Amino acid sequence: MKRDFDLIVYGATGYTGRLIADYLATSYRGDDAPSWAIAGRSTDRLQKVRADIGAPHDLPLVKADAAEPASLRSMCERAAVIVTAVGPYQLHGPGLVAACAATGTAYVDLCGEPAWMRRMIDTHHEEAKRTGARIVFSCGFDSIPFDLGVLTLQEKAREKFGRPARRVKARLRKVKGGMSGGTAASAQATLAAAARAPLLAPLRHAGAV
Repeated sequence: MKRDFDLIVYGATGYTGRLIADYLATSYRGDDAPSWAIAGRSTDRLQKVRADIGAPHDLPLVKADAAEPASLRSMCERAAVIVTAVGPYQLHGPGLVAACAATGTAYVDLCGEPAWMRRMIDTHHEEAKRTGARIVFSCGFDSIPFDLGVLTLQEKAREKFGRPARRVKARLRKVKGGMSGGTAASAQATLAAAARAPLLAPLRHAGAV
């Protein structure tokens, strides 16, 4: 099915979503650039983000709200890929995963909420297989020390040894910096979920919290 956009950045008015949109606006220009749009609850705020990041004035804006399933489905039907930064995902993400699975739309997030991810896999795996939707959790989670660290290591391995390493182990010994508001909200929601369902506690400790 022909889609209007290669990708939509959902949650573009938030801190992380804006960074994603800014990167796309800066890095992809010209005729060979992917077709994309930004989405969120407020058209006025989306317009401001579009202007602030220097995106083309005709960059499409898509209104979608996690509390309105019909708007999520409509958004998903227009894009090949939805990149979402709307968290905590266990509070605001189930409807979007369901809509992507139902419409055959690829889904990408940066989730660090393992119990929720397990539940989404169990709930939507068969539907996603049927429609061809690819649901990718944690795509940008801790991307600097791990995703980008492995990429850099493998590039150096190719230069020095002519081939990438077969296996990479990573250990984070020291962290500098603080916790974003989104991460704090995800942690709070995960702790609350674990309190309601103690069986989730092992999964909580396996994740970001």
